[in-house]
Amino acid sequence: MTKIIAISGKGGTGKTMFSTLLVKALSKKTHNMLVVDADPDSNLPETLGVEVELTIGDIREELKQLVADDKLPAGISKQDYLLGKIYEIIVETENFDLLVMGRPEGSGCYCSVNNWLRQIIDNLAKSYDYVIIDTEAGLEHLSRRTTQNVDTMIVVSDASKRGLGTAKRIKKLANELEIKFKEIYVVANKVNDENKDMVEKNAKELGLNLIGKLPYNEEISKYDLIGKPLFDIDENNEVYKKVEEIAKSL
Repeated sequence: MTKIIAISGKGGTGKTMFSTLLVKALSKKTHNMLVVDADPDSNLPETLGVEVELTIGDIREELKQLVADDKLPAGISKQDYLLGKIYEIIVETENFDLLVMGRPEGSGCYCSVNNWLRQIIDNLAKSYDYVIIDTEAGLEHLSRRTTQNVDTMIVVSDASKRGLGTAKRIKKLANELEIKFKEIYVVANKVNDENKDMVEKNAKELGLNLIGKLPYNEEISKYDLIGKPLFDIDENNEVYKKVEEIAKSL
């Protein structure tokens, strides 16, 4: 059975870093994994060390232009066209497959197209053991219901009470929209000896299930600075080892 895990959080908390290390950890369990970069500000391909030529946003715009110019190939429905193109743009690697959502919806009504895309991706996901979704920062992915078929939501927060408050709002909004996750967890990033007790206290007060605390790490900062794929980080790295522990509990 497929397990779908979405990683959320406000910008700058380390959401994509965590997503990358989680993919690395889970790839030790299985290589039958689909990774979806759903953040329009796409950074996941770079941190995974994968080159991507086309995104879902690109084929959506391409379809829109074909329809406007009346050049959609004869005998092919819009939905079938999208399905074929999605299979073309999935990047296959030794450890996982990658699908990048790309640009946001743009102008015009994309309601039917986006519904088809969600159905296609939902059906595609059934072929994998794991689907990991790196969502866009903030709460928009919830209000648009792009993460409604998720088993586990992991919200990445910084060590501040304000950051944990964002996690609380994500949990609250999901309940208001009647989006049912089997599990909602919080991972606190850049936790140190001085603030770890406060992080645990704040999470408890806010009613959040704190599944992990990640320390600040110079090696990870260096990878970010020079643009080296974080997927290649040594398995003895202290942050990776903590993410690996989290992965084992999921």
